[in-house]
Amino acid sequence: MRMAVAGFGLLMLGGCAAEAPLKEEPAFYLSMAHGGAKVDPGVAASMISGYRQNNGLGAVVVDPELVKLAEAQSMAMATRNKLDHDVTAPLARRLNGSGYPATIAVENVSAGYHTLAEAFSGWRDSPPHRANMLKTGVTKMGIAASYAPNTKYKVFWTLIMASTER
Repeated sequence: MRMAVAGFGLLMLGGCAAEAPLKEEPAFYLSMAHGGAKVDPGVAASMISGYRQNNGLGAVVVDPELVKLAEAQSMAMATRNKLDHDVTAPLARRLNGSGYPATIAVENVSAGYHTLAEAFSGWRDSPPHRANMLKTGVTKMGIAASYAPNTKYKVFWTLIMASTER
């Protein structure tokens, strides 16, 4: 009888464990190295804003137009298998061509990082990229990653930070 009760108790515990909800992986650890993966711009803005605030600067907010421009740049790099700020045109020309009224603008591009956390860490640890993330006066940002499975790097990243204030 004791064995039956113990066995039943173990089955009940096993059933409870199976019903426990699985914790979702944080968005900054999600891999972009598969088709259909999209960076969560809000999570990126929170991460970058926290970094900026820790360094005495103001937060940035997601700007849908900058997200579109970042997506176009990441896609252009992925399509051409080329990590390059000027793959289609310099940032100023791309901003002007889209009608974006930037008064200040900086851009980080990178490739090979599979997650937002990796891309952010790479930018933070690179003096020119860190300087862009800590640019005084920027208030808006757009970010994107494009996956290209048949390329050397697989994932191409673009972060554009800007201000439209005069």
